[in-house]
Amino acid sequence: MGSQHAAQIPTSFGKELRACLRCSLVKTYNQFTDAGCENCPFFNMDQDSDRVLECTTPNFAGVIAAMEPPASWAARWQRISKFAPGCYALSVTGMLPEEMQAICEHNNVRYIPRN
Repeated sequence: MGSQHAAQIPTSFGKELRACLRCSLVKTYNQFTDAGCENCPFFNMDQDSDRVLECTTPNFAGVIAAMEPPASWAARWQRISKFAPGCYALSVTGMLPEEMQAICEHNNVRYIPRN
């Protein structure tokens, strides 16, 4: 699997789940505020709880667990094969605010809306 660390697995599957608007990683609000997004550390969600609300959404459909993303055809199809192992939304509704898109660009990270 390489040296990539796994993302936190959601601690519950209720209404508190959110998906990252950039990578579609699914975790609880508290997990995002505690540890941020493993694929998008440049958003600093673990340092600013308002960022969690800006960079994630509760509006998503379906969840896929990717344990070895580089080896998974489903992960390649979902465009998550280069991300950390974890749980990902199949589709996400919403877009990153322009300020967060600028942060992606500043960090040479491509942002493709996942709608």
